[in-house]
Amino acid sequence: MIDKKMKLSEHFSLGELTKTNFQTPDNNEPPLEAVENLITLCEDWLEELRFRYNMMYVLHFLEDYDTSENVEGIVINQGYRSLQVSKAMEKAGLKPAKHSNHQTGCAVDIRCSGKEQAIRYLTILLDMADENKKDFDELIMERRSTVYWIHFAVRPKDNRRKVLFLLE
Repeated sequence: MIDKKMKLSEHFSLGELTKTNFQTPDNNEPPLEAVENLITLCEDWLEELRFRYNMMYVLHFLEDYDTSENVEGIVINQGYRSLQVSKAMEKAGLKPAKHSNHQTGCAVDIRCSGKEQAIRYLTILLDMADENKKDFDELIMERRSTVYWIHFAVRPKDNRRKVLFLLE
């Protein structure tokens, strides 16, 4: 059994990236390979996204740049999703992708406070990929009603650099 309090990076824990609204016998516990993929996502992408967003859009407006009380965290709606969780989602009428990057720990859904924040996250992630010459698999801005989120995935290999806007 893996400790859900385990830190994947400075600001992200395994519990945060495995939380789900669906109770399953496996408790949505990821295998070691999925944990390693989540660590890569957190260390190589999410920490930098958090830093850049705060420097550009939060701390920029503050007089005291040293305060951490006003620094925004990146909120993850969903990270790893086991096959059992996917099946529970289907039973609930949701339509998870059959071969989702979530099932291998290669994807996260990042909560956004609105369209503007979603666009800023997209821009930062695209800039990071270009500057660091690192590829990602999927970067998707999604919306259901008035709720926005970014689906972001990075595979260990065979990344497609797929960018989409799925706005219902």
